[in-house]
Amino acid sequence: MSSAAMPTARSDAEHRKQLRRAVIASTVGTTIEWYDFFLYSIVTGLVFAKLYFPESEPLVGTLKAFAIYAVGFVARPVGAAIFGHYGDRIGRKSTLIATLILMGVATFLVAFVPSYEAIGVWGAVLLTLLRFLQGVGVGGEWAGSVLMSMEWAKTDKHRGFIASWPQFGVPAGLFLANLAVLICSWLSGDQFLVWGWRVPFFLSMFLIGIGLYIRLRVLETPLFAKLVAEKKIERTPIIEAFRQHPKEILLSALARLAEQAPFYIFTAFVFTYGTVHLKTSRDLILSALLAASLLSFFTVPFSGWLSDRIGRRKMYMIGAASMGIFAFVYYAMLNTMIPEWIFFAIFVSLIPHNMMYGPQAAMIAEAFTGRLRYSGASLGYQLASIIAGGPAPLIAAALYAQYKSGYAIAVYILACAVVSLIATWMLKDYTNKDISQEYDGK
Repeated sequence: MSSAAMPTARSDAEHRKQLRRAVIASTVGTTIEWYDFFLYSIVTGLVFAKLYFPESEPLVGTLKAFAIYAVGFVARPVGAAIFGHYGDRIGRKSTLIATLILMGVATFLVAFVPSYEAIGVWGAVLLTLLRFLQGVGVGGEWAGSVLMSMEWAKTDKHRGFIASWPQFGVPAGLFLANLAVLICSWLSGDQFLVWGWRVPFFLSMFLIGIGLYIRLRVLETPLFAKLVAEKKIERTPIIEAFRQHPKEILLSALARLAEQAPFYIFTAFVFTYGTVHLKTSRDLILSALLAASLLSFFTVPFSGWLSDRIGRRKMYMIGAASMGIFAFVYYAMLNTMIPEWIFFAIFVSLIPHNMMYGPQAAMIAEAFTGRLRYSGASLGYQLASIIAGGPAPLIAAALYAQYKSGYAIAVYILACAVVSLIATWMLKDYTNKDISQEYDGK
């Protein structure tokens, strides 16, 4: 057993120092990985249909591009299974370093994929492969980053707030991705479709270097070190997670419908809806999403903090109900076709999402016992990608093609909210409970 894995007595000052390092490492790492993932999402709606499906009708090309985009979500449960296994077997830290490298290399290589004009359909094939690798990487990232922060928490009373900081990486990554595309759009002008869109993908390698430097300086979590010392490491954590926590895995995935599906409609499909239906500029949408991301810097950790006080489940259900109502208000504002209202609709669109996303990390991770927490939380979180995040822009595009109305999409979001409300109500609430002890979902 390595010395790094051995649980040792630490002073309060040393523990606080490691907690800060763990939170910073998790937040910076998730920011970089989500930058990579969102970068692909943004460029899908702006570029890929034109470059890789030029012979298709515009709407058909968009549907094909979003189909490739959805591959990343199908791959996320695969990453959850692979890295969940190793996260519960060899530790949180080593697994997180592997996910960061995989995600970074896959994103970097997207910058060099030739267009349809150069290699025909093989460009789309390469995009699909790299998107799959992206999905595997981000599928293993989430639970590890949450546990790296949460399992260093000294008390149980601030777990929602502490676990919300890796969630902070989502708006931070969204901000950086939109900012990078906006700047490259300005610099490259008419050449954006030719080479400008590739630059943000190329820059991801520099960010990966920063993330690796920070993560290598963090120690393994005390809880995992304790499991190693007590010889409570599972040989097949994925199988055991399904055996002992099937209800928690399923309910976690269903609870995410109201959070994840609207999020990718609001941040990815909005480019198609905005430029095609509303006839607005991509720069207006990019600027509004930048503003929404900045607002999320506050609303995500605040929602996590609030969940420590009113309860994880209650906070989440308030967010889900708000999302079901807001969807109709969102499209009403967009459909005015007034730039100021379009900007405002996008600016506030992530608030109901963040009301769920802030407490979500702790709510899902708390549902699983320590020796299976990486596997169980990963599976519960990432299985939603197949039923929510991945198909959401595709479903939105199909609904728009059929009904030519954003309100049809709002009905879809409302249905997701109803499912999430029921699933969340059925989940056990572990707010402020001791999670260092072993329990098997009973």
